[in-house]
Amino acid sequence: MKFRLSASILLAMLASLFVPHALAGMAVSKAPEGAQVYFISPQDGDTVPSKFTVKFGLKGMGVAPAGVERDNTGHHHLLIDVTTLPDLKQPLPASEQVRHFGGGQTETVVELAPGTHTLQLLLGNHLHIPHHKPVLSEKITVTVK
Repeated sequence: MKFRLSASILLAMLASLFVPHALAGMAVSKAPEGAQVYFISPQDGDTVPSKFTVKFGLKGMGVAPAGVERDNTGHHHLLIDVTTLPDLKQPLPASEQVRHFGGGQTETVVELAPGTHTLQLLLGNHLHIPHHKPVLSEKITVTVK
């Protein structure tokens, strides 16, 4: 049996491979100069119980929920024990290690196993895509008792 692709099917297949990447690149928001995201608590080196509150801080930008497109805003993503940053030109994946706060939350309760853990904050735009220049906190280390 012979199989032939029509030009329109072939174009649709090729577009499905390239269009998402092109659109993601177009959806990157610019961060204002000097914008910073940081931890209010805990602080680097703190010892915390297995269930603890993490408070997010933001300077030079505002918080807006996912899906709400406004200049100089974004929403928080908490990176837990992430050793390699995800692709910063694509929407951030949601996982146990990359937690989304698309409702505009500025704090959360985290429960972690005893041991040493790293935490880092990354701001995403209305589409969960990090800004250009990424608004990324310093990585902190906490010890869970």
